[in-house]
Amino acid sequence: MTYEELVKDHSGEMIEKLVTEVINKDAVEIRFEFEDNEQWSVISMHIYEEDKEISLRLHPNDRYELYFGYYDDEDEFFEITQQLTPEEKKIIPKGLQKLMGKVLADEQGMRLPGNFLSK
Repeated sequence: MTYEELVKDHSGEMIEKLVTEVINKDAVEIRFEFEDNEQWSVISMHIYEEDKEISLRLHPNDRYELYFGYYDDEDEFFEITQQLTPEEKKIIPKGLQKLMGKVLADEQGMRLPGNFLSK
């Protein structure tokens, strides 16, 4: 299975894995990021032994996106993004959705206990 197929066909499982990882951490960081005219809030997990990143991004107008970044065998970095469906969005705990919305609106990141996100 390619990474593109993984993101396209198993995005719900990837979101669940990310949410489970972050709510079980002692401290979690929700960052505010921007590039050119785009801005978003983001929560990420890194799989260091495989040099991969899985992130959820919240863009304006309540548009969520799954992000997957990885290095190939030649050490070239690739990014795959996919907009979440309404069903996939339901996987994200309401507390996390609200906090990601606050970070986006305030244009300022925050750090908080992971278990706070599951509420």
